[in-house]
Amino acid sequence: MALSGTVRDAFASSSLPGPVVRVLNFALTLEYLEASFYNRGVRSGVIPGGKDLRIFRTIQDHENAHVAFLKQTLGSEAVPKPRFDFTAGGALPNPFRNYEVFKILAQGFEDTGVRAYKGQLGALKPYGAFLTAAATIHSVEARHASEVRRLRGRDGWIPFEDPAAPAPIKSVYEGEDNLVQLTVNVGGFQGDRSGTEAFDEPLTRAEVLAIAGPFIV
Repeated sequence: MALSGTVRDAFASSSLPGPVVRVLNFALTLEYLEASFYNRGVRSGVIPGGKDLRIFRTIQDHENAHVAFLKQTLGSEAVPKPRFDFTAGGALPNPFRNYEVFKILAQGFEDTGVRAYKGQLGALKPYGAFLTAAATIHSVEARHASEVRRLRGRDGWIPFEDPAAPAPIKSVYEGEDNLVQLTVNVGGFQGDRSGTEAFDEPLTRAEVLAIAGPFIV
């Protein structure tokens, strides 16, 4: 909420710049999806009690805070929340009855968020306060992704490949095998696997919407 006041103060006497509105509404759609997923997951009882439930309640609180921040910042320009189908039109088992599917989807949504925010930071570069806010949320999404991976017994970063990823979210990981960073082939330092695992690649708006599309009614 403090960030919301800061970014609004930068444009207190006028409407938000068009590029900022487009990026923040794009982010808001993703945050609606994540917050709805965790709200329903926590209510469903699919998450075991103890550590797992505490972790997902914390993530739930963060995602709801992101939605509130973006809506407050956008004001009347905020897009409405869509309806969601977390079975992706029946392509997935009901994640609110199957904890393993729930965790796989949570990981996929968080990884998408990380790559999506990274892909939009350049558009916010001229708008310092908004860039800071988006980068802050980006870092929180990254910590979520890492923690969910560890709950699945995985390393806390995107691997060379994830054979367990079901079809509707396989595209989350397309391009993650890239080895060239700023014209340097990073695979030459510690090998291809370490080179790809050291970096998350940005996703374009079109790529993110293609990933989220099956879950939006």
